[in-house]
Amino acid sequence: MENKVVDSRLSKEGDMIRRRRECLGCSTRFTTYERIEEMLPLIIKKDGRREPFDKQKIFVGIQKACEKRPIGIKEQEELVNRVVKVVQDGSEKEIPSQLIGEKVMSELHELDEVAYVRFASVYRSFKDINEFMSELKEMLKEKKVN
Repeated sequence: MENKVVDSRLSKEGDMIRRRRECLGCSTRFTTYERIEEMLPLIIKKDGRREPFDKQKIFVGIQKACEKRPIGIKEQEELVNRVVKVVQDGSEKEIPSQLIGEKVMSELHELDEVAYVRFASVYRSFKDINEFMSELKEMLKEKKVN
């Protein structure tokens, strides 16, 4: 089936191209979508295991940290996209999970302090209240400086 492209548009997210096509034989029009194939690295977990990068895992972690906070889904998705961009922009075939966790914490620190502390408490797996308090004191020092 031979066809021609009548119209092409980039999706709002910029990750897909929508093309309107027309069959040269019968003049029927139809739409195709082209998605850019992402080459994402493997993630090296703390225990040395490797697993494929999973954007959804990051989003779920951020959602839990932002639960009952004044942070909309759109802001959470934008945060995830910034983290994914850091991962994509690197040329490494494997990256440590710590790099991703630190980037998420950095982004959450700027967005919402409570969400940051929630995420950090799980990510850093504080062993006792003293470690948790140490993190909070550090955050309060930074706030006083700024």
